[in-house]
Amino acid sequence: QVQLVESGGGLVQPGGSLRLSCAASGSIFSINAMGWYRQPPGKERELVAAVNSGGTNYADSVKGRFTISRDNAKNTMYLQMNSLKPEDTAVYYCNADIKVTSGGNYGHYWGQGTQVTVSS
Repeated sequence: QVQLVESGGGLVQPGGSLRLSCAASGSIFSINAMGWYRQPPGKERELVAAVNSGGTNYADSVKGRFTISRDNAKNTMYLQMNSLKPEDTAVYYCNADIKVTSGGNYGHYWGQGTQVTVSS
């Protein structure tokens, strides 16, 4: 079994910062792409940032404010969020493409989500 567990969400004032973590555990052979998504209240889930062997990409709304990174040795991904705005309020989900055996295919896994609320 593979699990993705997010942490680091919470309530922060506008202009503040938070750092989200996503730890993958279980029977993992390799991890390919990883990403952060968010779902604001009443809206569709959207891509925030992603990282793979080719580099990183960000949604236009977070460029220059958010930074995605990963520690492959720990199977962990991070999202540093600075200059937070009320419109960043959402449930943030991590996502990863994980292979559990050398001969298998990559499966798409999701975490349970962590709430980020930006409000004064």
